[in-house]
Amino acid sequence: MDDCLFCKISSGEIPTEFLFEDNKVVAFRDIDPQGPFHILIIPKEHYTSIKDIKDESLTGHMFSVGNRVAEENNIENFRCIINTGEEAGQTVFHVHLHLIGGRRMTWPPG
Repeated sequence: MDDCLFCKISSGEIPTEFLFEDNKVVAFRDIDPQGPFHILIIPKEHYTSIKDIKDESLTGHMFSVGNRVAEENNIENFRCIINTGEEAGQTVFHVHLHLIGGRRMTWPPG
């Protein structure tokens, strides 16, 4: 999608330091972190929300990459979140997995 912020990031049109990149996903730091460690893991292919992904291996891969990046950054405890839809807090309509750690999390989240 031409106007999608995350498509521009994943394609390199908007320069961003990737903590991880392969042929399916990229991982980078959130610009509005909700914890000391807050990264986003996004598919390179555009999907508006998690409801649009039919390939279970892609969603599993996103979580596996999250585990890898957390381990590489010595993050033992973390929360993974995928907001789906505006009422759930999704503000960028390209599916993305938030991985937040480095502080104690509370429940409910908000």
